[in-house]
Amino acid sequence: MTLNTLWTAFLDRRGEIWELFLQHVDLSTMAVLLSLLIGVPLGLLITKNRPAAAAVIGLANVLQSIPSLALLAFLVPFIGIGEKPAILMVVLYALLPIIKNTYTGITSIDPKLLEAADGIGLTRLQRLFRVELPMAMPFLMAGVRISAVGAVGTVTIAAFAGAKGLGWLISLGLNGNDPNLVLLGAIPASILALLVDLVLSTLEKGVTAEGLKSPEKIVLRSRAQKRRRALVAAALCTVLLTVPVGSAAAGALDASQKRITVGTSNFTEAIVLGYIYETLIEENTDIQVEERFNLNGSPLSFSALERGDIDMFTDYTGIAGPILLGLPTETDTQKVYDDVARLMRDEHGVAVSAPLGFSNEYVISASPEAAASYGLDTLSDLVDNAQFLRFGCTTAFTQREDCLPKMESQFGIHFKEVVGLEGNIRYQAIDSGEVDVTDAYSTDAMTVKVKLIPLTDDLGFFPPYQAINLARQDTLDRYPELVPLLARLEGGITTEEMARMNYEVDVEGKNPKDVAVAFLTGKGLI
Repeated sequence: MTLNTLWTAFLDRRGEIWELFLQHVDLSTMAVLLSLLIGVPLGLLITKNRPAAAAVIGLANVLQSIPSLALLAFLVPFIGIGEKPAILMVVLYALLPIIKNTYTGITSIDPKLLEAADGIGLTRLQRLFRVELPMAMPFLMAGVRISAVGAVGTVTIAAFAGAKGLGWLISLGLNGNDPNLVLLGAIPASILALLVDLVLSTLEKGVTAEGLKSPEKIVLRSRAQKRRRALVAAALCTVLLTVPVGSAAAGALDASQKRITVGTSNFTEAIVLGYIYETLIEENTDIQVEERFNLNGSPLSFSALERGDIDMFTDYTGIAGPILLGLPTETDTQKVYDDVARLMRDEHGVAVSAPLGFSNEYVISASPEAAASYGLDTLSDLVDNAQFLRFGCTTAFTQREDCLPKMESQFGIHFKEVVGLEGNIRYQAIDSGEVDVTDAYSTDAMTVKVKLIPLTDDLGFFPPYQAINLARQDTLDRYPELVPLLARLEGGITTEEMARMNYEVDVEGKNPKDVAVAFLTGKGLI
């Protein structure tokens, strides 16, 4: 990676980066605004009750100690995917500094000043707004600045719940092992955090009384200068309020259109397929497609489908059967498909497309060094040499009953070390020599990019993984024109074509939407 390649990538994606930047601003601002509306009143209330203060601040501490991705995963089953769980996650993280600093600011006021306020006849509300809040303002603004800057960073996790923002680029970069994309997401997020802190710093200066500053920072200003500072502070507040409110209003105005939501899991192939379906629908109908891409795995995507948060997503028969429907693992390709289609239709109201034409089976792959050292060519070779090998695989592979647990029970296989890794990180680990073997897929371009050696499944261990599209039946009933249109993709994508599209995104660095459009154009579907 060089500055030239980073600059080229920026120029190629500047429109997308700007759109994601605005989404990031929207999510961050809405979360901080809600945190203020909750945290400040709560901080004021607990100033009157020390046991309540200890309980509330303790609870906020506990919430902030939970890993952000874990908290997001916990929220999604209850409130769905998209912006809602992302905003709530950030609100829960942002509450602690606001509550604690509000409480500290109010309780640190000299009691004699409060007695004086009571002595001149101020009511409780007058005392709050004329004495307590102005004097606590430096503490309060410090809490807001901490929360706002933290919110900008935490919102990047929102991409894993389909909420986009700059975390989307970071996720794409991790999927393709592309540091340019990671930086194109991370650098704007860092700049935004600095801008937010600068705006709030300016706001803090405008709302903090001169008498509360240290002597060397006190500046005597004319009435006109004070008025200008107040106007600047009011303008900044207006901007901070307008961004989320304006976005919400625009979404409400657009809600009357014919609309469906397409979801995807968080890996390149699923995202390309998501764009293929989105483009096919928008180019051939008057239905608008909303994206809920990058959802954290098939179970989350299926949960969103059942809730009605999305209307369709692509998956694989080998996952839909044992993982989503709890069926026993089968190796008969037709039986697996028939069972999945029947149970999805009868028990979940989900229509399963005919296979899309390609399969994406598990292919255990080794580094060239490990393959040469231990003579690894087939799955049988892996079983014979497992005791010498470090296996770095996805966490799902270590847990799923049809994967590593079945391998261990069926073959008595025991690796020298098993390391559960996030999907895209495992390729970096094997490329750097930290592990010897990993779980890959037959259409995965990263096996080419990092020069892995695929091991032939001579044991017939893995079930079939035919690609299929899952769609809510009520959505197809509402828009019957989708049925023949979606059927045009059935049997229409070969394994070679899918592998090529993945290669173009992960290795050549192309935009997944551009790749999807090129595929559809080449097939005469748009």
